[in-house]
Amino acid sequence: MNGILLLNKPKGLTSHDCVFKLRKMLKTKKIGHTGTLDPDVTGVLPLCVGQATKVVEFLTAENKVYEGEVTLGFSTTTEDASGEIVAEKNVDREISRQEVLQVFDQLTGQIEQTPPMYSAVKVNGKRLYEYARQGIEVERPTRTITIHELSLLDDRELFTNDTVSFRFRISCSKGTYVRTVAVMIGELLGFPAHMSNLIRTESGNFSLQQCLSFDEIEQLVNDGEMKKKLLSLESALTHLPKLQINDKVAEKVKNGAVLPMAEELSYIDVNVPFCMMDRFNHCLALYIKHPEKMHLMKPKKVLVTV
Repeated sequence: MNGILLLNKPKGLTSHDCVFKLRKMLKTKKIGHTGTLDPDVTGVLPLCVGQATKVVEFLTAENKVYEGEVTLGFSTTTEDASGEIVAEKNVDREISRQEVLQVFDQLTGQIEQTPPMYSAVKVNGKRLYEYARQGIEVERPTRTITIHELSLLDDRELFTNDTVSFRFRISCSKGTYVRTVAVMIGELLGFPAHMSNLIRTESGNFSLQQCLSFDEIEQLVNDGEMKKKLLSLESALTHLPKLQINDKVAEKVKNGAVLPMAEELSYIDVNVPFCMMDRFNHCLALYIKHPEKMHLMKPKKVLVTV
């Protein structure tokens, strides 16, 4: 089996748990995920199967879309519903819809964000969640992320209660911690907050409607139909530039040859890979500009060999 499998990840499993489970179901060790989803988060999890594992590093989507819920009134250690409560404050006033929308406007665009302690970001070679589990607080690197759109999925004009919850949709760049956005929403409204629910509805070109549940995958495996449901490598690489090549060049590409730089791709940044497509529109390899010799291009990853 070779291709991209889109899983509708259930709640309570880590991304690694999902990979482990699918290795058993599909009877193959060659499966890798394209970006971690927290155990509490459900939704789109693209997985690479077989030869597709060669392109895992190129499938981390630049943009993602989530639908979530923020709850005001208390914050937690993990910034989501699974953590221990660290701060509480009753929502002792009415919060207007306009006030929430103004906060959303403040958080839209490029903003600075500090990753939560319970995250996979590495500091001094160790993941933050490892420090957190030992009760050690370390200085975390602030990063710039982009929120393209933040919209309210609630038609109420006023929000009142000891704890207030409302749903939102967020379109954001990779590296964004949506649970931290939920905390930031609370801070700007004057209350401790956490993310009480989250589902990823889009990851790059992939949407929730395309995803399969574990039950559906099991049924497809039993019916011998699973291969038909795997997406092609090419469909997963649509975000990368393409170069159509003839059969003669294709043979050189399969051998990993360094080639003259294609004039039509000379505008591309030196670190951006591009697909070398044969006459059947199969991606044979990913190439990049040669870092020292700009008139040449060299293979980054050969996918089809002689």
